[in-house]
Amino acid sequence: MKFRVDQAIEVLSRTPRVLSGMLAGLSEPWIRNNYGEATFSPFDVVGHLIHGELTDWIPRAQMILQHQDNQAFEPFDRYAMYRASAGKSINELLDTFETLRNQNVETLRDMQLDASQLALPGKHPELGPVTLEALLATWVAHDLNHIHQIAKCMAYQYRDAVGAWRPYISLFPQ
Repeated sequence: MKFRVDQAIEVLSRTPRVLSGMLAGLSEPWIRNNYGEATFSPFDVVGHLIHGELTDWIPRAQMILQHQDNQAFEPFDRYAMYRASAGKSINELLDTFETLRNQNVETLRDMQLDASQLALPGKHPELGPVTLEALLATWVAHDLNHIHQIAKCMAYQYRDAVGAWRPYISLFPQ
């Protein structure tokens, strides 16, 4: 599938509703448990997505449009959500994410990007050369990856309870 901004926006604009549908109002075990050492809980994922809205996707897109690859992106702290989310509820995080995402999708729409802009180069601090198109495509894939991660984490909570059906649940780590 070839990347298109309008199709990317279709997914990006739905992610807050998907996450709210999955997580709003759930009891703490569903949102705070993870599926193993060094894995994110659903609560952690939402905090991580908030951090991305603040520091990653749109700021990096704007950097590419303004500086191309003459200035490297700031490194992204994948674990900043542990500090930033402390003391907050899942509903607070979901509301914050929805607000930030709506603002960022509107900013993306307002950019009215054309093919020449999508081809502009940027510089990732670890990956090296990237394009604006690759950044925006990654934003969509990143959302879908974390929705999958949340589903995997939630399913994992019943890994023992499913009994003989466990081999048929592909979300369980093998």
